[in-house]
Amino acid sequence: MSRKILLDTNFILTCVRQKIDFFEDFYLAGIKVIIPENVIAEMEKLKRITALRLLEKNVFERVTLPGKNVDNAIVQFAKENPEIIIATLDKAMRKKIKNKKVTIRSKKIIEIV
Repeated sequence: MSRKILLDTNFILTCVRQKIDFFEDFYLAGIKVIIPENVIAEMEKLKRITALRLLEKNVFERVTLPGKNVDNAIVQFAKENPEIIIATLDKAMRKKIKNKKVTIRSKKIIEIV
């Protein structure tokens, strides 16, 4: 079974800002990327053009999470899918999620913890 990782808005935006090619890192590690439609909608609302262009150029699985609050939806998704790695930098969410998580070290290195 291949590993999967779900990305949160703040993780994507931080990687774009710090010029981290997370798609390449995850592909090389054999990890399939999942991005919720809610996260894409958030980036469209925030007009994060660079991040949206990055998504357009890469292959990932889209999922639709129920509810209005994206963070709560991701926490719920994590509970229902304990094998999925969650990429978020939100401290409150990280405390609620028991799954493996991704962290960025030294502003350049992506690490699964």
